[in-house]
This record gives sequence, C-alpha cells and structure tokens, in this order.
Amino acid sequence: MNKILVTGSAGFIGFHLINKLLDQGHEVVGIDNLNDYYDPQLKHDRLAVLDRHESAKNYKFIQLDLANREGIAGLFKKNNFDTVVNLAAQAGVRYSIENPNAYVDSNLVGFVNILEGCRHSKVKHLVYASSSSVYGMNSKQPFSTEDCVDYPISLYAATKKSNELMAHTYSHLYNIPTTGLRFFTVYGPMGRPDMAYFSFTKKILNDEVIDVFNNGKMKRDFTYIDDIVEGVMRVIDTIPKVQKSKVTTAQAPYKIYNIGNNQPVTLRRFITAIESACGKKAKENLLPMQAGDVPVTYADVDSLIADIGFKPKTSIEDGIDIFMSWYKGYY
Repeated sequence: MNKILVTGSAGFIGFHLINKLLDQGHEVVGIDNLNDYYDPQLKHDRLAVLDRHESAKNYKFIQLDLANREGIAGLFKKNNFDTVVNLAAQAGVRYSIENPNAYVDSNLVGFVNILEGCRHSKVKHLVYASSSSVYGMNSKQPFSTEDCVDYPISLYAATKKSNELMAHTYSHLYNIPTTGLRFFTVYGPMGRPDMAYFSFTKKILNDEVIDVFNNGKMKRDFTYIDDIVEGVMRVIDTIPKVQKSKVTTAQAPYKIYNIGNNQPVTLRRFITAIESACGKKAKENLLPMQAGDVPVTYADVDSLIADIGFKPKTSIEDGIDIFMSWYKGYY
C-alpha cells in the first residue's frame, strides 16, 4: 500500500482516479480548492461519492489551493507521500484568453509549490497532467512526444509545456522521477460541464441550438475516463529511470507519454453519437474555427504501449452511451 497525494481530487479525473486507488487499498490524501470555474455542486457530489467508498477510512480530503505556498509546504511536512499525482490545474483553452492570471497562479506558481514539496520530502514519483494542447498547430500527425512543442497557441498550452520543462529541471537537479501525461480530450460520467459533450447533450435534450465550429470537420482523440485512469494507474507503478537525451548531455529520470484513443473522431461523428444516445436530432449553428482551437488532435501512443502495455480502447459510441445513462440519472 502506497500513500498517494492526488491534487484536483474533486475534479473529473482526480475523482475517478481516487475511486480506483481506494479500490486497490492505497492510502490517499486529496486536495482541491473547489473553485467556481464550473458548478461547484458537481465537485461536492464527487467528494460525497468518495466519502461513501467502502475504503473511505483510507481517504482524507483537504480544501487547499496549490498557490498557497505555506499550505502546500505544510501538507508535505505532515505526510510522507510515496507518490504525488498532480491533476489540479486551471483548465480550458478558451478561458485562458479571458482570465490569464488564473493559469499563472494554479498552473505555474502552484506547480512549483508541488515540485518543492516533492524535492524536500523525497517523493518517489511525481506524475502530473500535461495536455495535448502543447502540440499547438503542429501539422505532423499523429502527435508524438518526440515532436517539437515550442509553439503553443493558448496560454493554457504554454503553462502545460512550462510544467514539462519545470519537471525536467527538478528531475535533473534533484533526481526526482517525474512523468508527464499529455491527455487527449477526456470525457465520461461526472465529467466537466464546460466540455462540448456536456453542453451539446443539454441543448439537444432541451431543443436548443448547438454551435458547431469548423462545420464539424475538427477531429479529436476523445479518450474515455476509464481508459485515462487505467493509464495513470499503470504509470504510477512505472517509475522512470534516468533517460539519455538525443539532443543534450543533461540526464534525468523523466518521461512524457501521450494518453489518447489513437483514433481521432470528427466532431460530426461525435455529435451523431450524442444524438443517438439522446434519441433526438441536434439543431445546429455552423460557425468558423474559434481562436486558440486546433483542427486535429491525434495521439501516437507507441511508447505508452511499449512501456506500460496499455492502449485506450473505448469507442466514442460506447463511451457516450455510458455518459448519457449517468447524465439522465444525475440531472
């Protein structure tokens, strides 16, 4: 049994991950600032589910902001964490245009505080969320972790690329094993209401018009939540060894993986899957591409398969059906 810190524990991925960690008998401390970026009630409902887990005695929740330097330092001092999974972040590409400071506070200042905690507490493995957004408008497909990601097109993506650079620095200087996970469009039950599949479902069921950008031609590597959690669980147990780089003499126990479905789906097929699950056709408002959006995300997961023996496999139709069953029950 490991003692694991999960940040963003009231968030979508954090909630599902903690459920799985408790299933497997780990001791888990979860922190979250419970901000109002989206409906906080959903976050409280996720926490309530964790409180009812049959292994809830192994779980403790603390309301704490990553940007609280003293609070995070105190948390690490009081606990001897084996592993840290940093999922807390200000999410959303479009919101980073409206509120850039929220991304600096959470994704940069907050991440440094986590790195410092790991450094001083001799944490055995830091696993942290990056994003497929770091690939920007790269034209080469599928996106590989070997590709250049020096040209982000949103502040959100820039902060995630910064996290990878910061993690490498701490891995190199202090020999902290770090693994970054570039998630590709995660969806599923108890998900984030700011995501397109949530708003599409709500509007289709209510006979409202949905905005369809780029005429539905955009492609996304939609990844079902259970596949994401399985990937994270396996990565936790796969501590990176010192890697020799092709471009530098710097060495560090540092690794980056894509976690995506490896099967990009058009926005049109995505909408069709939601229509089928809803039993209703969508009313559409066709619009051009939005600023900060990318036309395609497509994950190369060869290294994920080679190193941890796992590849996401849930189809968009199966995943949306499960989501719809939850959505109708919840709302």
